[in-house]
This record gives sequence, C-alpha cells and structure tokens, in this order.
Amino acid sequence: MTETIRTGTSAAGGAGRGAGQHAPGTAHGITPKGLKGGQLGLLAVVVLGISTIAPAYTLTSALGPTVNEAGLQLPVIFLIGFIPMILVSLAYRELNADSPDSGTTFTWVTKAFGPWVGWMGGWGLLAANIIVLSNLAGVAVDFFYLFLSQLTGQPELADLAANKALNVLTCFVFVALAVWVSYRGMHTTKLVQYGLVGFQLLVLGLFVAMAFANWSSSETAIPFSWEWFDVTKIETFGQIAAGISLSIFVYWGWDVCLTVNEETANGKKTSGLAGTLTAVIVLAIYLLVSIATMMFAGVGDTGNGLNNTDIHENIFTALASPIMGPFAILMSLAVLSSSAASLQSTFMSPSRSLLAMGHYGALPKPFGRISTKFATPGFATVAAGVMSAGFYAVMHVVSENVLNDTILALGLMICFYYGLTALACAWYFRHSVFTSARNFVLRLLCPVLGGVGLFVVFVQTAVDSWAPEFGSGSEVFGVGLVFVLGVGILALGAVFMLIMARLHPGFFRGETLKRDTPALVVPE
Repeated sequence: MTETIRTGTSAAGGAGRGAGQHAPGTAHGITPKGLKGGQLGLLAVVVLGISTIAPAYTLTSALGPTVNEAGLQLPVIFLIGFIPMILVSLAYRELNADSPDSGTTFTWVTKAFGPWVGWMGGWGLLAANIIVLSNLAGVAVDFFYLFLSQLTGQPELADLAANKALNVLTCFVFVALAVWVSYRGMHTTKLVQYGLVGFQLLVLGLFVAMAFANWSSSETAIPFSWEWFDVTKIETFGQIAAGISLSIFVYWGWDVCLTVNEETANGKKTSGLAGTLTAVIVLAIYLLVSIATMMFAGVGDTGNGLNNTDIHENIFTALASPIMGPFAILMSLAVLSSSAASLQSTFMSPSRSLLAMGHYGALPKPFGRISTKFATPGFATVAAGVMSAGFYAVMHVVSENVLNDTILALGLMICFYYGLTALACAWYFRHSVFTSARNFVLRLLCPVLGGVGLFVVFVQTAVDSWAPEFGSGSEVFGVGLVFVLGVGILALGAVFMLIMARLHPGFFRGETLKRDTPALVVPE
C-alpha cells in the first residue's frame, strides 16, 4: 500500500499546498493515527452503512412512535425526513473530500468554528452513538428471548426479557461480543456484516411481499392512498417536527461511511459516495416497508393497529405472525441479527471519534492509542462499550419505556451534530461558494438548508419534550425524560469540555488542530 500526503482545497477556495510541503507530524499537517488504510471498497462501506442504520431494527422501534405523531402521513414524513439527510450527506462529501479524517464532525467543526464548538460537535456525535448503542442492545435482548421462545415452542421464555437483572446481564454479553468483533478489526467486521445485512434484507423483502399479498385478509387493513404523501394533512408543525425527528432516527447511521474514510481505498471519494448511496437505498426500503405495513395493519389504536401503544416498542413482534405465519421466526431472527450487526458496526463511529479526540489532545492520551496487533482504536472501542452498557443499565431502571424515550432523545442528538456539521461546511468553504454553480449548491445552499432545517426541528422538539407527557411520560423533577436525556446530555458535555480545557489546554488554544491544517495521510 502506498501512502501519500493528500491535500484538499483550502477554505479560501484556492489550490491546496503541494503534497510534500508539510510532512505528517508537523504543526501544519493532520497526522495519521495508525489505522490501516485501503481495507474497504465501495460495496463494503455501503454494507457497513446499511448495517449501522439496521433497517429491521429501526423500523420495529420507530414505526409505532412515528405513526403516533404523523398518522396516515407516515410515508411523507419519511420523505420529508430524508430531505435534510441527503442535504447533510452532500455537505459531508464536500468536507470529506477536503479533509478526510476519522473524527468527521469533531475535526471538521473544529476547523470551521474553532476548538470549543468542535468539541461540542464531537460530544453530540458520541452521545448519539452511546444512546443508540444502548437502544440496539435492548432490542437485541428482547428479540433474543423471543427467538428462543419461538424456536423451542415455550412462550414463557419470551417473558425473560422483562426480568430487569437478566435483561441487563444479557445486554452486557451482547455489548461485550460487539466490542470483541470491533476490536479485532475490519476483516472480522466485514465477514460478520455481509452475512447479517444480506439476511435481514432478504427477510424484509419477504415480509413486504407477504404483507402486500395478504393485506386484504387483515381486519385492520386499509387500502393504499396517494393522500399518505400529502403533508397538508398533518395538523400542526409540532407533529411534523416530532415525526421528522423520529424519521431522522430511522436514517441515522450513514455517516459511519465517512468515519472509516482513513481505512477505505480512495477514501476521499469512496466514503462520501457510499454515504449518499446508503441513504438513498434505505429510503427505498423504508417506503416499501411502511406502505406495506400500513396497508396490512392500519393505523388504529387497538389490535395490530400501528397506533396501539402496547406494540410500539417492537412492531414486528405483533405483525410477524399475522403477516408471515410459520415464517414469523425469520423476522425475529432478522431483527435480532439486525440489532446485533448494528451494535457491532455502530462501534466504528464512537471509537474513531474518540480516537481522533485523543489524537488531537481533546481527550486524555489513552483514547488515541491504536492496537498494534489489529490496527484498531482498542482503548476507545472498549471505552465506548463500557459507556453504552452503563447507559443502558441506568435507563432500563429509570424509564418504563426506555426504547421510545431514547429514540426521541436520539433525534435531538442527531439534529444537533448533523446540523452543526452542515453549517460548518458552509462556513468552512465560504470563500469559494461563489466561484462556481457547483460550489454554490453543494457548499452553501444544500448545507445551509439542511443545517437550518435540522436546528429548527431540534428547537421544536426540545420545547415540546419539556412536558412529561412527551414520550413515555417518565419525568425527572417534573421535566420530561426526553428533554433531560437530549438537552441534559448536551449540557453535561459542556461541563466535561470545561474540565478537559483545564486538563488539556493545548487543543483549546488551537495548538493541535488548526483551521488551515490541510494534509492527511490516506491510502491511494
């Protein structure tokens, strides 16, 4: 593998510095972190992106809450939620082409807005990943015991998931296995992901085909209508904001394609393209599944109706048997494999963000360590596992509806760091946006529209979530748990930032990662 210093266009829009002008490791270059380059091609990165999004897992967790907010307008909400995603993905592509770095949001926002805002952007990304990792583990636990129940014909086994101590212990086992695979590197990860992603997509295809074939036999069935795509049928903007926030959760995860840019062949181009392709593929999957599910189950609040809050946490648990009959066990196994696969692949993002923050001195040095045997961020991977398992254990005790609350809080986190990254793109390239029509659209128009849109949703959801009735109804001193999780974790990040600034002042003085840092060692 040949490594060269690659330089992007500067923020001023001029040509980058010559390849040999700044050697890696100097004050002017972004230094390599020790990750092994050239391990992933386009297909592998797209599969990793789909795995992280986890179609089967996200749909079983999010269909119910999204229908609760949007009703029959579920398909158009998915489309509206996709718009800021695709706009932000274009901003990510521009930033990645200029400065491919595993730190993504943390690195790019620091270069655009400085170390303080950059640190908070990195914290937002980390918080989102820790929240979703705990959520993934929870779904894996539920479907693990459901699968055992269906496999053995003993319904009481499914009830074991309700035992809090056993639930948390099983969660720890799943997290430990995911950390072990991630620690061993990309080769092991690819072998795991190809099989699990392929399986869950095949089962989802079977589910959709059988739902379309049998929808008229369901007591709660409703016929397809193009009015489902009419946004004017939604009564309030708050419903739109909440629905979009939830649909953003459904799309979230494609940015892992950019996180592995230092380990991807031609990472400057391949990672950005993979992120956009992943988002488009997932949109098609979700529209098909949501339409088929609505036609079969309807949107009533009883029985199999998607507005029945008793089935919101795991929609496919209720619908697999009526739709798939004896093949229902495949759906349980698909959601289990989907959540387990995503649990593993999602570790790519926080571990590499922690690695970058440690590498540039924004966190203690151990976070910047690389496993000499596997060329992975070993310490950061284990740390992410410990944090996610601990968060799940606490949340499982605090909230009676942990999945719904963490999904809503996750929407806040995603809006924050995606929106911040998009606006960072517009500001970073501000001197070159009027040099061509392409630059105007991709470096200014798309990022600003996507970023502003996400921050509007963030503010609206934060205001609404102050009320305890938002989400599961859980509260902390009269404040809704969703608000406490979403806004409270961001505030906690600001506290940690002040501590880090005192302990590691170099990064916060702009000594380790600078706005004009142009170079990074990447594989050809």
